[in-house]
Amino acid sequence: MPDNTAQKESPSYRLAALDPDFILGDSTRGARFMLEYQKAEDSLRARGVVSTIVVFGSARVREGDPRYEAAREFAHIASVRGGALRDGEAGRDHVIATGGGPGIMEAANRGATEAGALSIGFNITLPHEQEPNAWSTPDLTFRFHYFAMRKMHLAMRAAALVVFPGGFGTLDELFEIMTLVQTGKMRAVPIVLFDSSYWKGLVNLDTMLEAGFIRAQDLKLFSYADTPDEAYQCIVSRAGDGWHPPQNGSVQS
Repeated sequence: MPDNTAQKESPSYRLAALDPDFILGDSTRGARFMLEYQKAEDSLRARGVVSTIVVFGSARVREGDPRYEAAREFAHIASVRGGALRDGEAGRDHVIATGGGPGIMEAANRGATEAGALSIGFNITLPHEQEPNAWSTPDLTFRFHYFAMRKMHLAMRAAALVVFPGGFGTLDELFEIMTLVQTGKMRAVPIVLFDSSYWKGLVNLDTMLEAGFIRAQDLKLFSYADTPDEAYQCIVSRAGDGWHPPQNGSVQS
C-alpha cells in the first residue's frame, strides 16, 4: 500500500475546528468575532445574569487610595441593594461588571464579592499582558482579543454605568456608552461620573454645547456623585420607578 503519511500530515487534512493556522487566519476573523460573543454569552446565561452595573476607572489606583475604597464600597452597596444576590428563575439583576483588571476594576469586583454576589470581569488581551484581578467570579472572568466585542458585552446588559477617574481607556468606555445612548442605539441608562471635581476639571462639555456640536439635553445624559451612596442614589433616581433591568439587552441588535 502506498505511503499516505504526507497526505495525513498536510495542514489541509486537519479538521477545520482543530486547525490553529486556519482558525487564526485572516479569512476567519468573522468566525473568531462570533465565538468571542458566544462564549461569554453562554456563561452569562448559565449564571442567570440579566443585567449589570458597569464600573470603570483607572487601573493605576491601589488599595488604600480613597477612590479604590469608594469603588469597593459602591459595588458592595449596589450588590446588596440592587438584586445581584437574588438567585432564581427571574435571574440576577445589576451584577457588577468591570474590565477585569487592577485598580478601580479590582476594587469594584472586590466589593461585590465581599457582599456575597457574583461579579464579572471582561478582560482584554494587551501587548503588556493584563492579569485578571483575583476578585471577579472565576467562571465569569473572560478574556477578549477584540475591543469591539468586549465593549458590546459591557454595554448589552448594562442597566447603569459608574465611571471613576481614569485615563484614555476610561474615557473611551464613557463616550462609547454616551454615544450609544445619545444616538438611540442603546436604551437610556443612568451614567454617573464619580468625583465631580476630577470630571469637571478634565472635560468641559459646555464647550461642545457653545459650539453647537451637542444639544443642551445631551448634558443630561449623566450626573455627578462624590460618595458611594450618592452614586447609587443617582442610579435609582435616574432609572425611575422600579429600577427595571434591560429587557433582551440594552444594545439594539
